[in-house]
Amino acid sequence: QVIIVESGGDLVQPGGSLTLSCAVDGVSQTVFSVYDMDWFRQSPGQQRQLVATITDEERVGFMDPSVKGRFTISRNNVKKTVYLQMNNLTLEDTGVYSCNKRAETLWSWGQGTQVTVSS
Repeated sequence: QVIIVESGGDLVQPGGSLTLSCAVDGVSQTVFSVYDMDWFRQSPGQQRQLVATITDEERVGFMDPSVKGRFTISRNNVKKTVYLQMNNLTLEDTGVYSCNKRAETLWSWGQGTQVTVSS
C-alpha cells in the first residue's frame, strides 16, 4: 500500500517562505524515480489545481504562472520525497497542498498540508 505524507505547511505572513515535503512510502526507489511528480493546491471553495511538476529526470515539467519565480520544485529519489520551496508567499497561495505521481492511475491521496498566508 502506497502512503503519501505531506508536511511543512504552516501559518505565515505575506512575503514569508515555507518548504513543503511529500514523502512516499510503500514503493521502491526505483518505482518512485520513474514517475513525474506533481504538487497540487486546493484553495477554499475551489478544485484541486496543479501547481508544479518535476519530471523523472529532475527537470521542471510545469510551473503555474502564478508561482513562477517564487516556487521551486525538487526531488530526492533516495528519500522518495518531493519538495516545494515557496518564497514571497501571497494570500492567494493559501490552501491545502498535496502531491501525487503524474499518471493515469494515481496513488491514494495523502492528507495534504495546510498553508495559510495571512497578516
